Amino acid sequence: MPETEVSFTVNGTPCTVTAPPMKRLLDVLREDLSLTGTKEGCGEGECGACSVLLDGELVNSCLVPVKQVDGFHIQTIESTGLNIIQQAFAEAGAAQCGICTPGMIMASYALLARCPHPSPEEIRAGLAGNICRCTGYQKIFDAVEAVSHRNP
Repeated sequence: MPETEVSFTVNGTPCTVTAPPMKRLLDVLREDLSLTGTKEGCGEGECGACSVLLDGELVNSCLVPVKQVDGFHIQTIESTGLNIIQQAFAEAGAAQCGICTPGMIMASYALLARCPHPSPEEIRAGLAGNICRCTGYQKIFDAVEAVSHRNP
């Protein structure tokens, strides 16, 4: 398949890549742009480890062909706007092996952007698309709740 040129913004920086149009956004981020914070877990859109924001919407980057992001704004775990959530995860002991952590943080960010003070049930629902095999989830939920208490 011939390659195509795709232009988009990643973490506030405009970029253009030349890649096969069906190359996964996950692979473009990791291989072409050296943004390796986004992880591949299942490669099937089931675990959420590869979650990024695409024009503010949480998506599994393993399911998005790069041709579909032309003109879009992408936010990854490398974005500086996530520091308060990353700090809360560290303080709560919510990160262990690190595979799910970037996706969990991105899902947390998306949740808190639309619901700054979520209830415990809303936190569980907001993170439901992300699988963690290490923490048992409670520390992750605690971290998100801690951030919600810091929000004005």
